[in-house]
Amino acid sequence: MRSFEKKPRSRHATFTRRSLLLSGGMTTVFGVLAGRLYQLQIENGEIYRNQAEDNRINQRLLAPLRGRIMDRFGVALAGNRRNYRVLIVPEQTRGGVAATLDALANVIPIDPRMRAKVLKDASQNRSFVPLVVAENLSWEDFARLNLDLPYLPGVQPEVGDTRDYPYTEELSHVLGYVAPLSVDDKASLADTLEVDNPLHDVPGLRVGKRGIERTYETSIRGRAGASRVEVNAYGRVIRELERDQGTPGTDVHLTIDRELQGLIHEKLKNDSAACAVMDVETGDVLALVSTPGFDPNSFNVGLTPDQWNDLTNNDYKPLINKVLSGAYPPGSTFKMVVALAALDAGVITPETTFSCTGAYRLGTHLFHCWKRGGHGTMNLKLGIKNSCDCYFYQVALKLGIDALQASAHRLGLGQPTGIEIPGERGGFIPDRYWKQATFKEPWQVGETLVASIGQGYVLATPLQLCTLAARVASGMQVTPRIVHSLGAQVIPRTPPEPIGFSAKALAAVREGMSAVTNEPGGTGYWWRITDKNFAMAGKTGTAQVRVITRAERATGVRTNESLPWALRDHSLFVAYAPIEKPRYACAVVIEHGAVAAHPNVQVARDALLFAQQRDILGRVPAYPVKSASASL
Repeated sequence: MRSFEKKPRSRHATFTRRSLLLSGGMTTVFGVLAGRLYQLQIENGEIYRNQAEDNRINQRLLAPLRGRIMDRFGVALAGNRRNYRVLIVPEQTRGGVAATLDALANVIPIDPRMRAKVLKDASQNRSFVPLVVAENLSWEDFARLNLDLPYLPGVQPEVGDTRDYPYTEELSHVLGYVAPLSVDDKASLADTLEVDNPLHDVPGLRVGKRGIERTYETSIRGRAGASRVEVNAYGRVIRELERDQGTPGTDVHLTIDRELQGLIHEKLKNDSAACAVMDVETGDVLALVSTPGFDPNSFNVGLTPDQWNDLTNNDYKPLINKVLSGAYPPGSTFKMVVALAALDAGVITPETTFSCTGAYRLGTHLFHCWKRGGHGTMNLKLGIKNSCDCYFYQVALKLGIDALQASAHRLGLGQPTGIEIPGERGGFIPDRYWKQATFKEPWQVGETLVASIGQGYVLATPLQLCTLAARVASGMQVTPRIVHSLGAQVIPRTPPEPIGFSAKALAAVREGMSAVTNEPGGTGYWWRITDKNFAMAGKTGTAQVRVITRAERATGVRTNESLPWALRDHSLFVAYAPIEKPRYACAVVIEHGAVAAHPNVQVARDALLFAQQRDILGRVPAYPVKSASASL
């Protein structure tokens, strides 16, 4: 009986222990779950709430609105306009970027070049970086895209802003253009854009590539904004929750007169030419024209291969800013430099005369004058008025190349002017030391004679020639500038110092320049300004681009019109007006344009007359007193 009674007690004890173990285990499990729930909801609740919010709300950087570029009277030369575009986010696509592009092509047109670029960029960028697929869509295409958006995962429509240049070719070389930031740009712009700046990845970002857009990129660009939008499971935007437009870029106010710029461009647009007009007192550049130009809007949107070929294969070189980068033999416009240098050195006086028989013999070589048969006896005034080569040969022979070079530098030749547009060349004024170092040969006296009429090694840009005319007119070392202010901040200028030539020497050269355009027989007389209140003084020039044969000299056949365009001489003209109290200077260069009609003189005449008439009409610059915000 005792053994029978022990067994029930043993089974009861075993059941009790199992119950306790099971209860303890369940208690432990629920404790762990409770602890985990506490961790998720209490300790890490904020983190997971944010992650859940991110699945519903996206934040996108917005390219800042670029500042405007204005002319001296407040006319917008570069602004902004609406841009309907479509982006693709590689990590949000289904089936890959290529498959999404194929599906998208059934909704809107996609350029094959853009498709290839998107695929390339997708392989080189992080998968979350949005890529631009198409821009400047029509409203119909943009609306159709939004309708089909639920079936296009990873595709994002966007309404942005893009750069707009209303005057296209007319100001292309002044303003430059903007284009998407390339890989090379990120390295070259490291000094203005931080290397890891997230702005680099903003869809639609454009940076200045040339002209004022490039020089003042940091100021014009502005600060990026951000947009917070609510999206559904397909990634479609339901509503915008918050938008920060960022800070618009600073407006840049130029000294350019848009109407004067347009007038000159209209007259030169069919030529390969350059023209500069500047204020001789302040250095303000009123016009800076290089023709032909290009449409900067095309670079913003994207050039086609045909458009690029047309630009690069054009004999007139529309991509070159000739007024700053075109280096030309200045021809007879250089004779004022020779005259001032000789007067300053005391080797001649205004009354000193030399004889011109049509050629000057130095040793066994003949140096010809442009006028067959010669000009006879010339003093300084007549030498400038008639542009007598033989007169200046003999002046230069007394002067020497070193003194000639020094005076050329004082008059703004042989070095960049320092204008705020990139790409300016310095021209060139030779001397004996350069010749020896470059060619291992001594300088020849005959080379001095050639230099005295602006040929040989002598080179100058149209802007330098305009500076030359301004310094002769004012007697001051005025230098050109094209930017007046950034927003309301006026860019300070150092007052010019006297040029260093005597008043008598300057007066003698000015008298000769006045005779060129205002006395019968002067080389520019037939295209003068007839109103004496606006009359101009100037100097014509012709620069040879080939060697004239003996047969041509013997027969006198030197008509440029009969030659192929590329073999014709360049035509040049520098001038200032009015004569009594000079205010504006001008230089015009027409490549292979030395024809009987002297279009170079006519363009300068019309430009100087227009600028002076603007003053009479009371047109004064309208620079801001406070910063103006950029607007559409």
